[in-house]
Amino acid sequence: GHVFPLRSENGGVLKRAGHTEAAVDLAKLAGLKAAGVICEVLNENGTMARLGDLEKFASKHGLRLISIAQLIDYRLRTEKLVERAASATLPTKYGEFTIYVYRNSVDNSEHVALVKGEWEENEPVLVRVHSSCVTGDILSSCRCDCGPQLHSAMEAIGKEKGVLLYLQQEGRGIGLTNKINTYDLQERGLDTVEANEALGFKPDLRNYGIGAQMLRDLGVKKMKLLTNNPRKISGITGYGLEVTEHISLKTQSNKHNESYLETKKNKMGHLL
Repeated sequence: GHVFPLRSENGGVLKRAGHTEAAVDLAKLAGLKAAGVICEVLNENGTMARLGDLEKFASKHGLRLISIAQLIDYRLRTEKLVERAASATLPTKYGEFTIYVYRNSVDNSEHVALVKGEWEENEPVLVRVHSSCVTGDILSSCRCDCGPQLHSAMEAIGKEKGVLLYLQQEGRGIGLTNKINTYDLQERGLDTVEANEALGFKPDLRNYGIGAQMLRDLGVKKMKLLTNNPRKISGITGYGLEVTEHISLKTQSNKHNESYLETKKNKMGHLL
């Protein structure tokens, strides 16, 4: 069949927990050229082999087997992609926080952590992982529910203790220009998923590797995660963090975002 070339993300599985990144990371860790060949193993009936199937396959043919999670765990223990660049006290309407700025060594992007209080090593911590939304968070756009979710999370953490991560992942990872282009397509009748796909993007391009490293640096191992997105839960736990509880963020819909919220619920599995 055909061979399709793929390009791995800089930072490997710590940036994106994918098979492409895992193949390149393994080659680099072995001291070889940063390239690899990946293929999908099929069962006898033509279905994709899952981990249990692959364990039997590897045992039968004498193959070594590791998971992406194990590779992530190894790299998290031996290297780090983020560093604290600055910190200060930040008084807000929701209480006093400590603000930390983290710099990503791969692309020099900057991300923020707002921290309230202290916790024991294995204590579940209230956590919100929030991707930047200029239109919703700053300009009070009624097209989405990002701003209300952000402030609801700040209020909850301010009353208790915990961490709010603010990650530079505008438009679910497609950037501000493309996000505004999706708005234009939505005005022409497409929903938010269809608009992303019309521009050549997946519905959600966010990754949580950098956020996971920030949480580990802050001493968070277990968390009560503030989110309506179940994929975010799996994205976080893929980096060796444990979600002990899922807490939904309830916000008020309006005539401008009702369709958007319905799409998130029905097509993206958000718990609304």
